Amino acid sequence: MQCSSSRPVGGEADGGAEEEGAGGAGATGQMTVTTMEAQVKAAHHHHLHHPTGGGAQHKVEEEEPDPVEDEMTVLLANKNFHYDVASDLDDDAFVELKEDTAQADDAGAGIGFYNPDELLLDDQPHPQVTWLDDDEIETLDRVTLDMGNMFFNRVDSQDIIYQQKKKSIKMVGKYIMGDVLGEGSYGKVKEAMNSENLCRLAVKILTKRKLRRIPNGEQNVTREIALLKQLKHRHVVELVDVLYNEEKQKMYLVMEYCVGGLQEMIDYQPDKRMPLFQAHGYFKQLVDGLEYLHSCRVIHKDIKPGNLLLSLDQTLRISDFGVAEQLDLFAPDDTCTTGQGSPAFQPPEIANGHETFAGFKVDIWSSGVTLYNLATGQYPFEGDNIYRLLENIGRGQWEAPAWLYEMDADFANLILGMLQADPSKRLSLQEIRHDTWFRSAPVKTGPPIPIPPLKGDKYRNSTVIPYLEAYHYGTQEEDVYFTEHDVNQELARQAAAAASEIRAKQSAAALAACHAYEPPSTSAAAAANSLGNGSREEAPVKKKGSALKRRAKKLTSCISVRKLSHCRTS
Repeated sequence: MQCSSSRPVGGEADGGAEEEGAGGAGATGQMTVTTMEAQVKAAHHHHLHHPTGGGAQHKVEEEEPDPVEDEMTVLLANKNFHYDVASDLDDDAFVELKEDTAQADDAGAGIGFYNPDELLLDDQPHPQVTWLDDDEIETLDRVTLDMGNMFFNRVDSQDIIYQQKKKSIKMVGKYIMGDVLGEGSYGKVKEAMNSENLCRLAVKILTKRKLRRIPNGEQNVTREIALLKQLKHRHVVELVDVLYNEEKQKMYLVMEYCVGGLQEMIDYQPDKRMPLFQAHGYFKQLVDGLEYLHSCRVIHKDIKPGNLLLSLDQTLRISDFGVAEQLDLFAPDDTCTTGQGSPAFQPPEIANGHETFAGFKVDIWSSGVTLYNLATGQYPFEGDNIYRLLENIGRGQWEAPAWLYEMDADFANLILGMLQADPSKRLSLQEIRHDTWFRSAPVKTGPPIPIPPLKGDKYRNSTVIPYLEAYHYGTQEEDVYFTEHDVNQELARQAAAAASEIRAKQSAAALAACHAYEPPSTSAAAAANSLGNGSREEAPVKKKGSALKRRAKKLTSCISVRKLSHCRTS
């Protein structure tokens, strides 16, 4: 009796496994059928000559296993597939084969019999063996979940309470990390402290994953590090150390700590500006820093209030040299070919897309826009979008408004000279130093604007100290928990307090303008500020509330009041 297969088991396989499925699996399938035929014949023969079955059973146990069959068994044990065999036997042959197999089982041969319903005839389509890897099996298990039998516990937001995240000390090299000072597209800036000399520092944390998303991101960082290593000046931010973490793909730029910046100072004010005498003092320091940079053949290309920081002694520091360029030592002039600064501070030659331009005059234009913005809270060129803005800058048709001359005629003349569309007519640093307004400081009309508080801390104390206290002494206070209702109430209270403070300042300024006579320059400045900033009086309130809300979202939910057994902490 023969049991043959019209097609090797395995058929075709998917993709690159076609040969393996047709060869390896097919051969294995043929070996399985052939081995079964041999065992059926042997068992049937022993059953006829040894009715008791004892001798047959003993003989089967003494036979050595077929190495090919063992290898076949191991191969099949490591795979998951549905096994179908094609057969050309008729119904009578199936009955005879089933009876012989049953007799062989009684004799102890251990032969299994395939259900005839699972065997396919020649006139039926032949199935394929579907091979599944372990990863595919896990994916299949996830996809075929019975969603009808799954149960989700619903928790009301009022039932969740929040706990302030506990401070755990973290060190990078010899530097103890503190709180986050700011964030950007490149990464974040954290306060740090040198564990050897307790010097207060700032660490710029750069992630390679984020740098790759920025055009020329990695090249800009490399250029910035190379420039900062050779620049040493009191008006240029100092680079202290550079650390690399290859495992986390992070880079740490350790710099001197700056307590604040000019941009956040004017943003905190309702009229978005600072007194003219205060802007004069910062501008003089900016000119000193630019003279040093240009003497080192370095063009910053991105001078703006956001890149001008202040140290603890109110000394201005020029920062962010990511788009800066250093001219060759033997370059005949200051010709540059690329400009990647902020659009609102770019000169007409860059806005118009000139292939080459004078690099030093780019910093002069950006400094003029910066000074104008600090003193007036406005920009000389504006636009609804970046394309309209660059179009307006490219025209270069700017004239100092009349109220600017009423504010201070010498100041207006200086701004006009620095914002000349023709670079050859634009003032140089030497000409700025000899300007009348630059040499004579304006009269003080009031107190200077302060550096705003950081996260409610008016004095901006070190954020590293709480981490050290928690590490060395721990905390004796009990954990304080807040519900979502408490958090929302606190946010509303702080937003209302900030709004009241801003309204009080605006009322005091309006009252002083109505009842006190001021020189034409001051009154013109007040009128200009009211015209230029009337539509954004409530902006500080919105910013304050949004900033508080972002900080509140960092609270961590730790427990549930109902303590549901199926809920996990979020």
